[in-house]
Amino acid sequence: MSRISHTPVAVLVCLGVAALVAAPGLLTPGLLNAAIQMLIAALFATAYNVVCGQAGMLSFGHAAYFGVGAFATIHAMNAFGGTGLLPTPLLPLAGAGAGLLVGIGAGWFATKRSGTYFAMITLAIAELLHSLAPHLKGWFGGEAGVSAMRQPWLGLSFGSTVQVYYLTLAWVLGSLALLFFFTRTPLGRLALGLRENSHRLAFLGYDVHRLGVLVFAISAMFAGVAGGLQVVGNEAVNYVVFDATLSAAVVLNSYIGGVKVFLGPALGASLMTFFGYAVSDLTVSWLLYQGIVFLLVMLYVPDGLAGLLRLWTGLRRRFGLAAVLPLALAAVLASVLVAGGVAFAVELLQRIFTQDYRALAAASPDAAWPAVTLAGRAWPPASPWTWLVPAGLLAAGALLAWTVRLGHGRLQGRDAAPSPLVTAEAARSLA
Repeated sequence: MSRISHTPVAVLVCLGVAALVAAPGLLTPGLLNAAIQMLIAALFATAYNVVCGQAGMLSFGHAAYFGVGAFATIHAMNAFGGTGLLPTPLLPLAGAGAGLLVGIGAGWFATKRSGTYFAMITLAIAELLHSLAPHLKGWFGGEAGVSAMRQPWLGLSFGSTVQVYYLTLAWVLGSLALLFFFTRTPLGRLALGLRENSHRLAFLGYDVHRLGVLVFAISAMFAGVAGGLQVVGNEAVNYVVFDATLSAAVVLNSYIGGVKVFLGPALGASLMTFFGYAVSDLTVSWLLYQGIVFLLVMLYVPDGLAGLLRLWTGLRRRFGLAAVLPLALAAVLASVLVAGGVAFAVELLQRIFTQDYRALAAASPDAAWPAVTLAGRAWPPASPWTWLVPAGLLAAGALLAWTVRLGHGRLQGRDAAPSPLVTAEAARSLA
């Protein structure tokens, strides 16, 4: 996979790990629960990226292995009269084993085809499990699902959010380290060959189908670990974990973060999980915002957020911080202005088209549109000044983004221009 320079990345990773270790002392219980979900989503997205980014196989049904790992873990917790098949810290191993076994079986069928056919097969497998799960109540518990309790181990009760957080953090960091090690193994390198040119691998004598099954199974195994951690945290699971929305979310998160960088999907999953946690309580349109973010990333930053960071890091290294910092600040300000304009327009329209607002407008004696309260202020929808606010924000953001683009073009042109010394030497050689 593509890499940024080693030293800055190592420093950032160390700082990130230190921040994660210190998080329980800085966050409220609610935010700590959100941090647990962010860690699980990061692991799930990184596991998915083994298939998608590393091997170039677009899976639309990875929720199947997350869900299988979750149910395997919950049954392991309930084994032997509730005492558990494994100690609580080792319960995600049950999810890993189930994800690996199901991944081998599903991968054997799915990897017989490539491209769109592979994606449709993975989607069909996930939908098959989602359809069967409500009817197999002995395994999946029907509508109510299956619940369990975490058992104490070596003096740890695992009854507090802090202990669950550190357990999740240990598993996620260990799994990410193993996945990174996998990308450096011969099998991981061959996975890149699957992505770039599988026909050439076959010509060189490799069993392409077997390679695909192995890569798929490894990805499914770590997806099962993520599902197991979800169960350890929630102590319950139902067949909703097989839903297609979970498969879609991991695809969106991975591409938003950037599938060409190892930690890109983890970055995207963490940010979008926190975004959903923070924004879903504020507005019912948060899924629309998530879709807009994905659309903008695909149109303007196809390498994802990690690719954007790599771009700015390269510019800083080539042109210096003094030349790049104004452009970076202007780009951030442009993003804030555009986001503010979009959010203002969306929230205003969302309130206008609600049934309550229509009833209020119909009850108005003069048939006037009542003012909409937004950001602590009343905004009359019939006034053109109301709509000038989002229009102005969007126009200012677009103008600033255009300025940033021109500045970036000037930097690239300056870099491409020959130096005076080279020009003089070329003139003397022609003379």
